[in-house]
Amino acid sequence: MTHPVIEDLRWRHTAKRYDPTKRIPAEDLDIFLEVLRLSPSSINSQPWRFIVIDSENARERLDKTFGDKYPLNRPHCFDASQIILFAYNPRYSRDDYSQIIDQEIRDGRMKPEERDKAFAKFIFAEMNTDKAGNTAAWTKAQLYIALGNALHALARLKIDATPLEGIDTPAVNEEFKQELDGYQCDVALAIGYHHPEEDFNAELPKSRLKLGDILIKI
Repeated sequence: MTHPVIEDLRWRHTAKRYDPTKRIPAEDLDIFLEVLRLSPSSINSQPWRFIVIDSENARERLDKTFGDKYPLNRPHCFDASQIILFAYNPRYSRDDYSQIIDQEIRDGRMKPEERDKAFAKFIFAEMNTDKAGNTAAWTKAQLYIALGNALHALARLKIDATPLEGIDTPAVNEEFKQELDGYQCDVALAIGYHHPEEDFNAELPKSRLKLGDILIKI
């Protein structure tokens, strides 16, 4: 099968080592950040925050969170062009959703007089909120939609990427507590260009189960 979408997905791989001499051009980085902003979410909740690790100081702060954990991921702190901390709101509230509705009014999706009715959709958030006000299972699921969207867009831009669940999440959340401002980071994304000699995964053939093994038509 040949199609640009399929070719993008066949091209991408999880980079295991980055070329520290290459950085993503500003124009492409801006496109990628706009992709993050445009990511879909349930009821357009957008319960996320993206922290871009770019400066030398931010890289050093991230590096020290690793300690002795996840040694294969630690070099990305300095070698990748950027690392994005993907964070979700673990206590998504009606006040949070009101910001979404007000933005939709400004963008012309609804009229001001329709504002009160718009809160009817908030029932989807309430259905995923426990008695303590925790929405983490729901908002984290939305965040992974954004992560998937990011991976495909990066492949289209021919930018390599590495999803990183191999981070010390308590340490990361403590170190970047101020920037996260109550949001929770359980996954990050390294982006850049793979090392032409040291990224062993770049030349390996892609391997996936056959469609018939995972797809059921009824």
